[in-house]
Formats: sequence, structure tokens, C-alpha cells
Amino acid sequence: MDHETYSDQYLSGILSDVRVIAVVGASANWNRPSFFAMKYLQSKGYRMIPVNPGIAGQQVLGETAYASLADIPFPVDMVDIFRGSEAAGPITDAAIQLGAKVVWMQIGVLNPDAARRAEAAGLRVVMNRCPKIEYSRLHGELGWGGLNSNVITTKRRPVKAVRKLM
Repeated sequence: MDHETYSDQYLSGILSDVRVIAVVGASANWNRPSFFAMKYLQSKGYRMIPVNPGIAGQQVLGETAYASLADIPFPVDMVDIFRGSEAAGPITDAAIQLGAKVVWMQIGVLNPDAARRAEAAGLRVVMNRCPKIEYSRLHGELGWGGLNSNVITTKRRPVKAVRKLM
């Protein structure tokens, strides 16, 4: 598979097929990208399972965090990798052992060897993309400038009277 580009059909197929997503490199810190992505996807109906040895046993967004993929005692559909490209290799191998259907490597995470191993084992693979962003884009929630939050807008706010200083 060409991992430079993905069709919308391929990405939406993955996002409609999976329900349980393990997030390796998850953070309990509300202002980290992994936390924001987990919270958003959870709001869309996905079960988001945090995986990080530093927070194992803690509750993150109502889910217990696990130290590793091998510690998760139930089936996982997708493994979302919020770690570096080198770490993606062993994580992908663990995802294969876990029986996941998909390995998704976050923006900036690329490991072609791991992708080949996963595909040889029958998994679908996405690299250098964010499932939160792709979900938003595919469902019309991502605005032209990448935002649809009404926090940043092109609409002018009413101008308050300015007091002259003279």
C-alpha cells in the first residue's frame, strides 16, 4: 500500500469499522494532544483506552490506563500510536499479538518496516495522520482553516467605543 496518500474511502472504512481504540502514549494531562484526541473521539462514540506505564491504573476520561497493550484484558480494534517512529516498531508487533485490526501512527510517526509487518499479518495501517483530524474532516466538522470551534473566527466583533486621549 502507498502510505503517502490514503483515500477517503480507506480512512472512513477504518473509522467506521473500529469501536475500541488503544492509545499508546496517552496522557492524563488535559492539554496534551493525545488527551484532546481521546476526548474528541470518545465523544464520537469510540471507547478510548489509555496505554502508558506512567499512568497505569489511573482513570483517564473514565477508562483505566494500562501499562502496555499486553495488559489490556479485552479485544481492541485499533492501536493509535502517540510515540516516536522507532517505538512504533515494537508497538506494532504488540498490536499484532493483541489481535488488533488497525495500526494508526500519529502525525510525524512513520515506520515502513512496522507497516509491512502489520499488513503481512492482515492489519490495515495508517501513518503520519491523526484519527481525530481525519474523523473531523470526513464528517464535515473541520472548517476551512482547520477549525470549527468558533474560538477563532473571521467575523468581526463589535467595536467598543474608543476614548480619545488628548
